[in-house]
Parts: sequence; C-alpha cells; structure tokens
Amino acid sequence: MKWIVYKIFALLLLVSVSTSCCESRAIAFDLQPEPQVRIDTVHLVFGGDLMQHIPQVRSAYRGDGIYDYSISFEYVAPIFRNADVAVLNLETTLTTRGDYSGYPSFASPVQLADAMADMGVDIALLANNHCCDRGARGVNTTIEQLARCNIDHTGAFLSKEDYDANKVLYFTSKGVRFALVNYTYSINGYPVPKGMFVNIIDKERIRRDISTINRDSVDCVVACMHWGIEYQRVPNQEQKSMVRFLKSLGVDIIIGSHPHVVQTYEVSSDGVVFYSLGNFVSNQRKRYTNGGLIAEVNIIRCDTLSRLSYSANAHPIHVLLPGYRILPRSVGDTLKMSNDSRLLYNIFMTDTERLLKR
Repeated sequence: MKWIVYKIFALLLLVSVSTSCCESRAIAFDLQPEPQVRIDTVHLVFGGDLMQHIPQVRSAYRGDGIYDYSISFEYVAPIFRNADVAVLNLETTLTTRGDYSGYPSFASPVQLADAMADMGVDIALLANNHCCDRGARGVNTTIEQLARCNIDHTGAFLSKEDYDANKVLYFTSKGVRFALVNYTYSINGYPVPKGMFVNIIDKERIRRDISTINRDSVDCVVACMHWGIEYQRVPNQEQKSMVRFLKSLGVDIIIGSHPHVVQTYEVSSDGVVFYSLGNFVSNQRKRYTNGGLIAEVNIIRCDTLSRLSYSANAHPIHVLLPGYRILPRSVGDTLKMSNDSRLLYNIFMTDTERLLKR
C-alpha cells in the first residue's frame, strides 16, 4: 500500500515539474467556461386568403358605422402575436365610403385594417387578383389605411416611389435579414390604375427584382405567390416549375395563395414551400374551402454554421359560423358548437390532415 502511495506521489511530482514552464497557461485554460454556441430562431407566421364576402361584413357590423372583427380573429390572434413577423394575404380592398361589396369586386370596412393590426399582422400582401377591384381609389385607401395601422405592404403600390421602396420589402428580426417579394398571376382583367404598380408573375420581372437583392446583406429571401388553380388540392406543374425557378434564384421560403383550398407543403435543408394556405377567412362553405392553414416557419441561425436551417409547422384552421370565428385545433376540438357545426369541423380537419400526410 505504501509503495502505491509513493508511486502516485512521485508521478504527481514528475508531472508538476515537467509542466511548470506552462502551468499558468494550462490552469487558465482549465478555468475557461465551455464555449457557448449561439442559436437564434426567427419565428415567421403566414396566413392565407383574408376575404370579405358581404355576409362577413354584415356579421361584423355593430351599429353606428362600427365594424368589429375581434370575434372572427379572437382564437388565432395569439398565434400571430407570438410571431416575430406575421404576414397575411389581404384579398379585398378597403373603403371609407360605406360602399361595401363582396364577390366579384371586393370592398370592405377600413376597420378590417385595425383588426389586422390588433391581431399582430406586420405585413399585408396585396398582389392578388382582387387588389384592383375598386381601381385607383381602392388601392389608395387600402395602402393608406394599412399605413395608418403600421402594417407594411408589398405587391401593389401607390406610386413609382412606393414601388421602388417596397417592391422588395426588407426587414430584420433577431439579426436575421430578410427580403420579401409578392406577385400575382392576374388582376382579373382590370387595368392597373395610372401611376400605380402591381407585381404580376413574370419570370423576367421576378429575375430582375431578385437580382437587386444583395445576398451579402440579406440572409433569407421570401417569395409570396398568388398562383395555381382555384379549388385544386394538388399543386399543378406550373406551380412546381415556378418553385424550381425561384429556388434557382436563391429564394429560401415560398408561400402560396389563391386556390382557396389547402395544398401540400415541403421542408428541406435549403428552405420551405407551402403551395397554398387556403382561406384564412371567407364565406365559402363548400367542402375544403371552409378553412385553411396557418404556416409557422422557423429560421434557425447557428454561429458555428455557414447556412441557415429551417423547420415548419402547418396549423389547420376552420371557419365557424356564426361570427366567422377562425378555429385552430387547440380551440376547436373542445369548443362548444352545434352537431352540424361539429360535423363540418371534423370533416375539414380530417380532410386537411390526410392531405398533409401524403
């Protein structure tokens, strides 16, 4: 036993003597904390087609010219408020004149912009086939009211100055720098009002716009596309071809709207594609149209990696009458409703979840 103790002591002495010339450096190294890897996650939320058919406008009316959409948005507002940046396709125009209308030429109360702001919407997408339904006055009032509510816009523009400033919408969240573009397949045959601009899907135009983005100062490019065939639950070849084209230009996140039904989505190491989010809220009641998806996209930046990484979640939402209440599963599964409403809710949720599992 003594021999073992002496041997250990001699060994420790030998190590101490042999390392005395660098002892302070070794001790300092041992006392340093483990290097911390910094990971930042930016949480983006996207909603589909916010439509306003006349029954929805009537439902929001409270008398004396007051329109209140809080009941409609109540259950999804926390999802938007918890986002770092929340984006929504505004598929109607706004008017201060009280001359409201639904399909085929939408014009809605300006209080809708207040409700969007209260819900936490940061960016309104305006490049859709209904953005010019009310001509120059509609575009002007819509953008003015969004600005009043501190909601940024892109896709349709008041002037050359507005177009130059916002055709590529730049924003930063948690140090991650974004550029967002928005295009539509059509404006339903209406002319673009004189002096105003609307982003129409055109490959050369898109290529030109995206080429202006300096990737040394932008980390992530987002393209929101109003495209596809209405009521088709499978993306068509034109959509898929456009996805390939956008990715070839360096687009990282692609969000689709217009079909008014949910289509599939894809997540890969280099980005996220949602082909169609369906309806955010509308008066469409046929199967597959009475709801949509809220897309949650996480952009993860790790300081030890040279590239961003991505994850995504799709939250089915169903529109419940009366009140046009937008229900995520976390609410709808236990909310009291009539037997007929429960049946419609269950059918929509089952249809959507089966589609997303394909």
